[in-house]
Amino acid sequence: MTPGAGVNITAKEGAQVEISCQPRETGSMVVWFRVLDHSGVEFIASFSNNGIKKSPHNLSPTFSEAKIGQQILTLQSFDKARDSGVYGCASLYRGIELKFGQVTRLGGEKVATGAPLPTTTQTPCTTTTPCVCNNNNNKGETSLSMFCTPIILGPLAGGCGLLLLLLIVTSLYCNHIRTRRCPHHYKRK
Repeated sequence: MTPGAGVNITAKEGAQVEISCQPRETGSMVVWFRVLDHSGVEFIASFSNNGIKKSPHNLSPTFSEAKIGQQILTLQSFDKARDSGVYGCASLYRGIELKFGQVTRLGGEKVATGAPLPTTTQTPCTTTTPCVCNNNNNKGETSLSMFCTPIILGPLAGGCGLLLLLLIVTSLYCNHIRTRRCPHHYKRK
């Protein structure tokens, strides 16, 4: 995450983590969500401003709502593979707008590996003279592009002609009906 875009928290495996999020405006409901590193967006829960749970399903046992009135969601036991990601909240403002709070990037501590990976060196690419293709067709040979053009353009031209014919017939028919039904045409006769 870029500096200033949110809070970065590095947690140990199994540690309890408190994630705070204060929406810019206070609304009728606060929605908590997370964007996990290896999957998509996940809805956590929704609460009223005084901390009463609004979401119809039970809160996952992974989280605790004990400090939700202070806008703090508690992750009970951090698991790097399951819980690494970006956590945030949004307030439903005036019933039609979501006002988001500052996000928190939660990640695990980097695990030191035993031995460093060996590095390989690549040999530089060499340049060669470009291949010159001879496009002259021998007698009796035909290219595929010669057959492709009529196959595409034939039906396209036929379809355009049919649409033009339908447009002319429709305009003549509608013009004939309109002149027959107009009252000022009867007065001329």
